[in-house]
Amino acid sequence: MKAIVFDIGGVLEHTPDLGLEAAWASRWGLDPSELDQRLGDVWYAGSLGTITLRQVHERIAAALDLPDEEVEGFMADIWREYLGTLNVELADYLRALRTRHRTAIISNSFVGAREKEEESYRFSELTDFIVYSHEVGLSKPDPRIYEMVLERLGCAPDEVVFLDDAAMCVEGAREIGMHAILFRENSQAIAEIEALIGAG
Repeated sequence: MKAIVFDIGGVLEHTPDLGLEAAWASRWGLDPSELDQRLGDVWYAGSLGTITLRQVHERIAAALDLPDEEVEGFMADIWREYLGTLNVELADYLRALRTRHRTAIISNSFVGAREKEEESYRFSELTDFIVYSHEVGLSKPDPRIYEMVLERLGCAPDEVVFLDDAAMCVEGAREIGMHAILFRENSQAIAEIEALIGAG
């Protein structure tokens, strides 16, 4: 194995559902499913970077007829849940892997994520590079985002280990020939990565 690639949310970050979106929906007299429906296009556009973070705020205000301060408070909570807390053990493991292998991150992200995650966790110090969906206009499990990372790594698919907590993203990586591991917990993920490194 020549390279290891990690996901962020649910892997390098602990991101439990804090119920914040439902709380805001209740505050505005909406069912959570109605809030999701009204903002679905905004979330999708932000995940592929077709709108700016300022436009995200403007579209939320328009979709829900809200003043700026309400949108600011809502988005502060959205980012709090998005960023979660650092998985310190796994972050330290990835940092150590970088001394032995090429490393990268692929994240299905949201516009503004690079800046906020860098401020909170300094992910750029853990890995050779990060590919964010909102910056490249592609998201997992689209094979093109994996291929983009492979090209930057200079590796063939079977020379790379990929770790993600989403089964569809793991399957997408496997379909193009990568060694993909479904993250469940730190000890399991580290053991499986080390087994593949040793086998390689």
